[in-house]
Amino acid sequence: MVGVKRQHDGAEKENEVKASRFMPMFEQFRDELDQHHDRRERIIKASRDITAASKKIIFSLQRVRTLNAEIPEKIAKETRDRAGAMQRQFFAIAPDLEGINAWRYQRQISGGIQEYMEAISFEHYLRTQTLITMEEASKSLPDTIDLTSDDYALGIFDLVGELMRFAITTIATTGALPGSTAEPGGRDVLIDLRSLRTSFQALDTTSCGGTGLGKDVEKKMEVMKTCVEKVETAVYGLIIRGRERPKGWVPDLADDRGAPVESY
Repeated sequence: MVGVKRQHDGAEKENEVKASRFMPMFEQFRDELDQHHDRRERIIKASRDITAASKKIIFSLQRVRTLNAEIPEKIAKETRDRAGAMQRQFFAIAPDLEGINAWRYQRQISGGIQEYMEAISFEHYLRTQTLITMEEASKSLPDTIDLTSDDYALGIFDLVGELMRFAITTIATTGALPGSTAEPGGRDVLIDLRSLRTSFQALDTTSCGGTGLGKDVEKKMEVMKTCVEKVETAVYGLIIRGRERPKGWVPDLADDRGAPVESY
């Protein structure tokens, strides 16, 4: 049984709680940690939502079959709606990424920004057949959200995969490679992919160390090369094998095939 503390005259002592002089400091630390974890969770959730919206935009854009032309209105409306949702997500977390927090939570937002870069660069390429610059991409983000060179480069690496899918799907559905080489200075998508491959292979990443680009560049480089080679193989089949087929040849289609994917 715990003894009872008493005064010198025998009366029970009142319980005294003596606050430590360090307590206010640790309470402040607790509040800062709570704010940090709440901020981090908000950014992670927003990054996932931005990634999901970016993928849906890319899926919609893969239904386009023309190059260096405006996006068909039906697809453009879908992409505008989803792009608006992404912008709302960016503006919602913009206050959480001010000042030093832009670097403190860079890992948490990086995945979303890379996927966003992939989506807007693909849309920009389909419209203009040019590569979006880092300055143009930065202007589409709130001022407090920085587009790092690593996120820009990794997003363009992923763009190569989407251009490969776009090229091969268009070859399969239209029998022609997107783009035109008929006019002086004209380019098709394979010429652009080879130009990107050359530029990436000349990229010096020795000073990147353990950053996002330094960690992922080797794997991304191999995937990029494979994507370009797939388009080269498809073009080979189109040019060489295509000449072996009689004029007007079309592949046999089974009667039970589903409806074709809607494209423009």
